[in-house]
Amino acid sequence: MKKYFQEFKYNFNLALPVILGMVGHTLVGVVDNIFVGQLGSTELAAVSLGNSFVFIGMSIGIGFSTAITPIIAEFDSQKDREGGRSAFQNGLILCTILGFGLFFLLFFAKPILSYMNQPVEVVKLAKPFLDIVGFSLVPLVIFQAYKQFADGMSETKYSMYATIYGNIINVVINALLVFGLFMFPKMGIVGSAIGTLIARIFMVIYMHYILSKNKKFKSFFQNFGWQSFQKSMSDKIIKLGIPSSMQMFFEVALFTGAIWLCGMIGTTSQAANQIALSLASLTFMFAMGLSVTAMIRVANHKGLDDYKKLNTVAHSIFLMAIIVEIVFAVIFMLGCQFFPSFFVNSETQLNAVEIKEVLSISSKLLIVAAFFQISDGIQVVVLGALRGLQDVKVPMYLTFVAYWMIGFPISIYLGRYTELKAEGVWIGLLAGLTAAAIMLYLRFRFLLKHHR
Repeated sequence: MKKYFQEFKYNFNLALPVILGMVGHTLVGVVDNIFVGQLGSTELAAVSLGNSFVFIGMSIGIGFSTAITPIIAEFDSQKDREGGRSAFQNGLILCTILGFGLFFLLFFAKPILSYMNQPVEVVKLAKPFLDIVGFSLVPLVIFQAYKQFADGMSETKYSMYATIYGNIINVVINALLVFGLFMFPKMGIVGSAIGTLIARIFMVIYMHYILSKNKKFKSFFQNFGWQSFQKSMSDKIIKLGIPSSMQMFFEVALFTGAIWLCGMIGTTSQAANQIALSLASLTFMFAMGLSVTAMIRVANHKGLDDYKKLNTVAHSIFLMAIIVEIVFAVIFMLGCQFFPSFFVNSETQLNAVEIKEVLSISSKLLIVAAFFQISDGIQVVVLGALRGLQDVKVPMYLTFVAYWMIGFPISIYLGRYTELKAEGVWIGLLAGLTAAAIMLYLRFRFLLKHHR
């Protein structure tokens, strides 16, 4: 164990900015939910439904962009700046195209909302919200290209600063437009969507400015533009990016399916699901930060062809993730009655029975979340290590089996056909994530054995 503990400090220093950035990124949604939750459970359910579509697009965009990091990290370990420049610029071009493509896909898919067996008043509120937040995918995916490049260069602090500043902007705009403070109009959930869009645009501007002015990165911005497109490099990114995006899509779609199932059960179940999901997503970002660390360090040692050190580094990160998620599991169990109260305001026009039901369901879901986030943390850090090895195709199939052949069928059965309802939906999530953690780790062990 000593050799693993010796890696903790380096892992922590590399992961901390990523974790803070990821937490800040998730806080955009949490802040939106807290502000909107003061308006009522219908508004909160509408945001949940709208975001369920956006999360699908976001998973594809963010998953695709992760292909940039291991390529950049490998070039960096080999001191190949020209290869790194090509990977960054082609990755940015591809992410820009993908961002616009995802927006148009969501825009034309919007009528599906009316056929999803959701409450009519929730669908009516969700449509204008979806238009604006859907467009925010464009700057978000472009931001991801800058972020993954900087992460691959082991400079993880810049995206952290961008998300911190973006959150401050989002909080201010939410306060002004959701409730109509000072001279600003009261726009409800549309105001919340505008805050998200403006914050994400700022994050792109900030990342471009701060990286292009940095001496370490100046050479990567030479001949910057569409003329930098190279088919061979773009093909390499696409070859890694598409399976990576599918991996993330399968997981996010599983949680999106949980949102839809809870919406079919009732508005209070959907609102409770959104509360629990917001809290679980926040703690999951710690594991995501460690996943990025695994991807960077594994790719570095792959570039050096040092698989013995790679094995030690990877397992040290796996161990850190397990420890962190166990701590959060205990916190969730102890605070399951307390945390959901932040998301509803008992002094508004909400029905007292409705409030009590939302809080009761939320507390039960947090108990399940306490257990599934341990599995979730393990699977995401192992997935990061596999991406560092540039092994993405087999993990794509494994995640599909875990989430859609194991997890979601259990969610449907327990949620729709038993008295567990929303709690049963989340037990299905636990089953899928546990299956993914086991299968992905076995895949990692198989690859390491192959390289010995």
